[in-house]
Amino acid sequence: MGKGKSSTGKTLIWILGSLAAIVVVGLTLRFTGVIGNTDSGTQVETTQAKLKTITQLVSASGKVQPEIEVIIRPDVSGEIIELAVNEGDVVQQGDLLVRIKPDIYQAQIDNLNAALLTQKARLEQTKAALIRAEAAYKRDKQLYDRDMISEMEFIQSKSEYESQQASMKAAEYQIQSAEAQLRQAREELEQTVIRAPQDGTITSLAVEQGERVLGNSQMAGTEMMRVSVLDRMEVMVEVNENDIVNVGLGDTTRIEVDAYPERQFDGVVTEIANSAQTTGAGTNEQVTNYEVKVRIVTPHNLDSRAEQMVRTETAENPQGMFVPNFRPGMSATVDIETQTVVNVVSVPIQAVTVRDFAKDKKESTDSDTADITLASSQDDENIIKEEDFRKVVFVVEDGKAIRKEVETGISDNSHIQILSGVSAGDEVVIGSYRTLSNVLEDGDKVTVDNKSSIFN
Repeated sequence: MGKGKSSTGKTLIWILGSLAAIVVVGLTLRFTGVIGNTDSGTQVETTQAKLKTITQLVSASGKVQPEIEVIIRPDVSGEIIELAVNEGDVVQQGDLLVRIKPDIYQAQIDNLNAALLTQKARLEQTKAALIRAEAAYKRDKQLYDRDMISEMEFIQSKSEYESQQASMKAAEYQIQSAEAQLRQAREELEQTVIRAPQDGTITSLAVEQGERVLGNSQMAGTEMMRVSVLDRMEVMVEVNENDIVNVGLGDTTRIEVDAYPERQFDGVVTEIANSAQTTGAGTNEQVTNYEVKVRIVTPHNLDSRAEQMVRTETAENPQGMFVPNFRPGMSATVDIETQTVVNVVSVPIQAVTVRDFAKDKKESTDSDTADITLASSQDDENIIKEEDFRKVVFVVEDGKAIRKEVETGISDNSHIQILSGVSAGDEVVIGSYRTLSNVLEDGDKVTVDNKSSIFN
């Protein structure tokens, strides 16, 4: 019985040892390439470089606002005794908007009228005194010429005459001042009635009848309402400082408004700010943007009284096409078409990667100099510290990935222009990202798998 167990144990040990030997030999043969070398290379996705029209876009977000929006503030202070409009009303130029209580301004006019009459009466008195002083001066001059009065009496008469002349001018100036004050008071009285400065829509109303408002005489007056032209809307966006250099007046744009998903509207750049808007100044999160105004040129708000989007047939819209009704404050995204090139060689953006050519020089130096001194080793260390990053594209030729240095131009959301290095029709590697960015090297064997590629 013991002998059988011993025999079985030896057999088991022999079997396990044989299996271990087979595994070791198999792994050795696989790693040396004798067997199992069925890997044809790194798996990649490819597409062909094509001739394509590319339009460079600068994207930015902002708000819809009227091109023309007038803020109504009173020139005089007082109580609102009549409010003739409601928010959303359409008004014509000259329509009554607000009436402010005029009593105090009317009383001021009455007071200034009385003061003006007083000044005119004083002028008449001054005229009479001037006539008497002039007659006395002429009489005394004749007497003085005949030596019938003393020089002192003549000088006194002359001084009185000149004094009355000055009083006359002063009285005339006082009348002019009183008339100017009266004109100002009358203008202030007229300013108690506020009328629409233009055709438009009341897009904001911040006051109610009975409220007291502050005029513009000493500081910014109370904002009462806004009158906007809603059929001329624009989008105010902020463009980053890195992109603003590519934006120019007159650039065409594509506008998407959140309120109307899956619709695009046409626009044009009408204004670019010269002054920057900076947030987070002095911190790592500092952002510098420039305000850009984009006019919406697609017909909109043709019926400014409409409460909703409607199909409207008008002179401007004879076919009754769908007309959007934009409102101030709506969120929008703008794609500004800054530059377009036609029929140029292009590849998907992800096909372009970077490689350090200085690393290649270091490897070449090491392979050519087997016996090197300590000094030359230090030189090589300096070489490897230098960086020479260049843009490259990997082109598949005869089952291998060939690295080609490229010069790029403009790009859109998916493709980039290739100025040199790749020709139309070349099969370029576009994925995976990890393979392109870190793994793939010049001359590596590759296997093409384009089943999941969206570019084929």
